[in-house]
Amino acid sequence: MRELLFIKDIKFQPGKKVFIRCDFNVPMDEYQNITDDRRIRSALATIKYCLDEGMAIILASHLGRPKSVDDKFSLEPVAKRLSRLLDKDVLFVKDVAGVVAKEAVNSLKGEEILLLENLRFEKGETKNDEEFAKKLASYADFYINDAFGVCHRAHASVHAITKFFDDGHKGAGFLLQKEINFAQNLIKRPTRPFVAIVGGSKVSGKLQALKNLLPKVDKLIIGGGMAFTFLKALGFEIGNSLLEEELLDEASKILEKGKELGVKIYLPVDAIVAPHFSQDSVMKYVTTQEIPKDWMGLDIGPASVTLFKEALDGAGTIWWNGPMGVFEMDKFARGSFRISHAVAESNAMTVIGGGDTADVVARAGDQDEMTFISTGGGASLELIEGKELPGIKVLLKKDEY
Repeated sequence: MRELLFIKDIKFQPGKKVFIRCDFNVPMDEYQNITDDRRIRSALATIKYCLDEGMAIILASHLGRPKSVDDKFSLEPVAKRLSRLLDKDVLFVKDVAGVVAKEAVNSLKGEEILLLENLRFEKGETKNDEEFAKKLASYADFYINDAFGVCHRAHASVHAITKFFDDGHKGAGFLLQKEINFAQNLIKRPTRPFVAIVGGSKVSGKLQALKNLLPKVDKLIIGGGMAFTFLKALGFEIGNSLLEEELLDEASKILEKGKELGVKIYLPVDAIVAPHFSQDSVMKYVTTQEIPKDWMGLDIGPASVTLFKEALDGAGTIWWNGPMGVFEMDKFARGSFRISHAVAESNAMTVIGGGDTADVVARAGDQDEMTFISTGGGASLELIEGKELPGIKVLLKKDEY
């Protein structure tokens, strides 16, 4: 891969303006209280570096998937939290590309910080619209992308905007570089044995990652809803458990390929099943050979936890993407939490692939024990799949002939 343009190589000039694309897509409760500020804290290193350089800072992010302007997706609570974390005023405008935003940007001085309103309130953001990107670019002399979680999307603030800055005036922030380095080292230079844990509901979302990982890992643990497609491919009765029938052949091929490559593949040996998914439904533990016809598997059972923990013994590197069950409901969260504890207690380098997996680790209270928790679920997965992410591709140094 060509070298990444990096914030430390940029010759900033005090008093000039820098536009930093952050990922402040944080979870909030119904009263707009931020319930997990990890993504905000992850951006602090880049923001502080620019402050130390005497820059005037314009921050931009999206939050959720609003269809239009909607107060419940406002970034105002983020400005308040950021202000507290930096111990410094963070100005906020309820505007992105209009007159109010323009005026606020124009009056911004060195070492002042301005946060714009949710980028996705503007249609041009998700359409990668060049006119909208040009407006954003006109705010600043320099551009920094520190929003790894959206680098797999060709959106205006991560892709089109880079056309308006030359190589000396744009680059990746500290978080973005860290994310890329972890993903690359994981694939190219893992400390062995390398164990991948892949969960979540669907095989389809992880198929390419599984294919790319197989030749590189020593062990592969498959859990979550996607495990039932593999169990069905082996001829098991899975009742009403999640099944992607069209992927049964692919699942069989992955199991075969694993055998060929000498990769040990682990599937659940027992499950927690219920007749339907609800807080008050009856549940029971059964082996995967005994799932009743009209019941569904909603979490891995205790024997699977023991098996998976043994598979993690002595691992040098562990990469985990996807929960082991429907962890959003407490009664089906135990398997995911116990795997989280096992990964946290391991002496391996542990890399957590963002999204739901990061939520599991946070709820299990294990985040401080992990080597690295990615801030982007989808982006993290696509890097592991070997894809070139649009937001990263535009920040690579041009080949010099």
